Formats: sequence, structure tokens, C-alpha cells
Amino acid sequence: MKNQGLLWYRIASLLMAVCFGAVGLIFFLLPEGTLEFFNRLSSPLGLPPSPVHPGSFFPILALAYMYLVTLLAGWMFKKPGNPLFPELLAQAKFASSILSLIFFFGRSPYLICLANAVIDGGIGALALGLLFLQKRRAASWPT
Repeated sequence: MKNQGLLWYRIASLLMAVCFGAVGLIFFLLPEGTLEFFNRLSSPLGLPPSPVHPGSFFPILALAYMYLVTLLAGWMFKKPGNPLFPELLAQAKFASSILSLIFFFGRSPYLICLANAVIDGGIGALALGLLFLQKRRAASWPT
């Protein structure tokens, strides 16, 4: 049971890498479909639909960001003793969450902004939790 923390850390890292990669591909291949999905959920919640612009810059930026967080989670899996990777992932996810809240309350009360704030805030908290786990147990983990 000594390495149970390492196993949990690596499983969580691998799952995040796979999910981030899949979401990045969805954002890239179906940018309008992603926004339309959230727009269908917005009306019953009393929120305005977000604009859908075919050919927008959204898929490029979304794919680049998802590539980066996928890479960080993959490095967490491969090198679980390195504290830099979960720290950077937590910072990226918290930044995304905070910016989404600023946009939601400041000028764009779209469901996709609120959903991203909640999801990325949760992932940032998970990455921070994994960082704390890693710091407690890292002496026996491979770098």
C-alpha cells in the first residue's frame, strides 16, 4: 500500500490527459456544435445564447490550450515525482476558471462561461490536490 498514492496520482493524470485530448479534438472538430450544445441548455436556465461564428478563432485557441494541458497531464503520468507539472496544470485551470467567471459576470453571461469556470476550477483543485499528494510522497516516486 506504500505506492497507493502513486497509483492514484498516475491514474488521475492519465485520465486527465485522455479527457483533455478528447475535449481538445471536440473543440477543434466541432466548434459550432460545442457552442450550440451549450446554447440549447442556456434557454431553460434563463441565460442568453452565446454567439456562434463559423470559422472563428475559437477552435485554434481551444486546441492549443487543450494540447498544453494534455501535455502537462501526460508528463504528470510519466514523471510523477516532478512537482512542476501539477503546479502548472493547476495554474492553467485556475486561470481559465477565473477568466470565465470574469467574462460571465462582466459581459458575457453565457452558460459555456459558467460551465467552464466550474469544470476548470474543479480540475485546478484536483491538480492542486495531486500536487499536495505528490509533495507528501514524492521521495519514493520516480522523477
